[in-house]
Amino acid sequence: MSEELLINVTPRETRVAVVENGMLQEVHIERAARRGYYGNVYRGKVVRVLPGMQAAFVEIGLARTAFLHGSDIVRPLPVEADGGDAATVSAPPPISELVREGQEILVQVIKEPIGSKGARLTTQISLPSRYLVLLPDSTMLGVSSRIEDEDERARLKGIIQSLSEGTGCGYIVRTNAEGQPAQALAEDVAYLEKAWTRLKQMLPTAKAGQRLYEDLSLPLRAVRDLMRAHVEKVRIDSRETWERTVEFARTFMPELAERIEHYPGERPLFDLYGVEDEMHKALRPEVPLKSGGYLIIDQTEAMTTVDVNTGAYLGHRNLEETVYRTNLEAAQALARQLRLRNLGGIIIIDFIDMQDDEHKRQVLRTLEKSLANDHAKTTVYAMSPLGLVEMTRKRTAESLARQLTEPCSACSGRGLVKTAETVGYEIFREITRAVRQFEARTLLVLASPQVVNRITEEESAAVIELEEFLGKTIRFQAEEQYGQDQYDVVLL
Repeated sequence: MSEELLINVTPRETRVAVVENGMLQEVHIERAARRGYYGNVYRGKVVRVLPGMQAAFVEIGLARTAFLHGSDIVRPLPVEADGGDAATVSAPPPISELVREGQEILVQVIKEPIGSKGARLTTQISLPSRYLVLLPDSTMLGVSSRIEDEDERARLKGIIQSLSEGTGCGYIVRTNAEGQPAQALAEDVAYLEKAWTRLKQMLPTAKAGQRLYEDLSLPLRAVRDLMRAHVEKVRIDSRETWERTVEFARTFMPELAERIEHYPGERPLFDLYGVEDEMHKALRPEVPLKSGGYLIIDQTEAMTTVDVNTGAYLGHRNLEETVYRTNLEAAQALARQLRLRNLGGIIIIDFIDMQDDEHKRQVLRTLEKSLANDHAKTTVYAMSPLGLVEMTRKRTAESLARQLTEPCSACSGRGLVKTAETVGYEIFREITRAVRQFEARTLLVLASPQVVNRITEEESAAVIELEEFLGKTIRFQAEEQYGQDQYDVVLL
C-alpha cells in the first residue's frame, strides 16, 4: 500500500489529505477562527448537576457549556492483578456524590461540540505523544490492540514497565510504537512527564475556564499520528510549515524526517492529486459505483443511513449474483466514504436483499476488512432479516459536510421546496384570509417567477373566479430574489 500525506496551508486554514494508492481517504481541516478543542485540558467549573441524567454541565470558556457524564468522572481503568486478569470495576456512584455546583475540576475534551451539543468532557486526563499515551490518574500499562504480534506486544510491555517504574502513572503503547527501540519510548516518556509537570504547575493559579494544555497544530498532529513506516512522503506547500514540521520530526521521529518534502509548484497541491474534486463529491448524497450501482448517504441528527442500489448494473448470470456483486462493491466503497466524510455515531446500511447466507457473510466480512485501516474505532453487527446492518463509528469531531456546509436558506435544510402548484394554492388561501380581515380594493402578490408564471398561465381562470367572488382586483409581481416557497400578499 502506497500512502502519502498532503498538507495545504493558507493564512486562515490548514488542510491535511491522506491519499492511498492515488485515492483520497481522509481529510482533516483546521481553521484559525475555529480551531478544534479535542484533547484540550481546562480548569472547569460545574454550573449544573443533573441527577436524573447522571451528568453535569461544566463551564470551560467555550460558547456552550460542556457535558460531563458520571461514567467519565469515575472511570477507573482496569489494573492488572498478579495473575494478569483485570480488576473488577464497580459502577460509578450517583453524580451528586461526585461533583457539586460551583466546584472547580480538571477536565479534558473527548468530543468536539457538534451541532447544538456542547463538548463532552472527562476527568480522566490523557496526554498523547508519538508512541505513547500518558494516563496520570492510572497505573494501567496497555498495548494497542492493532499490534497483533504477541512477541512484539510482550517486548513493548516489558519496555514500558521498566520506564514507568516509580512514576505512579499509566501508559498506553500506541500502534506507531511497533518495532521501535527502547530509546524512542524513553524519549516519549521524558516528553510526557515534562508536559504533565508543566500542567500541574499551572493548575494552582489557573482560573475557571482557563486552558491548561492544548494539543499540537494540525500539521504536527498529522505527522505524529498518521505518519507510519508505510507512508512514503509528506508534501507541504508552505515553506514555513515545512521547516517547523521537519524540525519536529527530527526531534521525535528522525528516521522519517527525510520523507517530509516542500512542494514549491505553481499548480495547487490538492489540485495535483485531485483532492479538491473528491472533496466536492463527498458533499453529495449519491456515490456512484464502478459497476453502475450507487449509494445514497443521508446524514441526520440521530444517525446516518446508507441505501445500496443496483442502478444500471445488470450482471451477467442471475439476479442473486448481481445483488451480491453490488453489495460487495458497496461495502468497500462505504468504508472509504465513512473515513472521507468523517461520519460517526450510529450508521444503518440497507444492503440489497440477498437470499444466500454465505453471500451475506461475505458482504459483512468485506465491510469489516475494508474498515480495518480506519483510525476511528468501528463496531459492525450482524445483518438483520431485512438486510440491514447496524454499525457504529467513533465520532470526535464534526463530519466533513457539517464543517464545510450549512443548511440551505431556501428550504431551511430540508432538501425539499414546495412545488409552484402548492404555493399557488397557499396564496389563494392567504388572499381570502387577508380580505376577510382588512379592507382593500386591490391586492398585490409578490412571489418567485416560477410561481407567478404558473398562476397567470395555468390558473388564470381560478384567479378570475376569485376576483369575482371577493370583489377585489388581484395583481401579481415576480421577484427574482424570492425562493419558490416565499411570497407576500400586500393590501393596496
